[in-house]
Amino acid sequence: MRRGPDMAAGAEQVECIAWNAEPLCYIVRRELNPRRTTFLTPPTVPLQVGFVVRDAAEEIPRHAHRPVERIITTTSEVLFVQRGRCEIDIYSDDRQHVATRELREGDLVIIVGGGHGFRIIEDTVLLEVKQGPYAAAGDKERF
Repeated sequence: MRRGPDMAAGAEQVECIAWNAEPLCYIVRRELNPRRTTFLTPPTVPLQVGFVVRDAAEEIPRHAHRPVERIITTTSEVLFVQRGRCEIDIYSDDRQHVATRELREGDLVIIVGGGHGFRIIEDTVLLEVKQGPYAAAGDKERF
């Protein structure tokens, strides 16, 4: 997904992998260096992910988030490769293989649909963020 002037040189460092015009994931390469606050996911995705860019001495006024009722029927995930290398396989909602990409240290993947799996190439540490809590008895469908 390219956002034009919001991105620094290197906007090609964000890849949207889609199936039937529906996004499955966004891969954000560590080389991406946004010049201003830039959101990577569109408003239609139930997880907002972006870069907040501020200059030295600026402030973000203190605030709290008010309770807002949201209906979320999918689990989105954000995985940051803190260390190592792996491959991610991306699948459509009907479990068809769509793409394989290598992820390296500093890369980020935002998974918003379909299915996925990983092959670890080097010792790897992934930081995972997703809606929780994890429901062990029905959260995942293996295929």
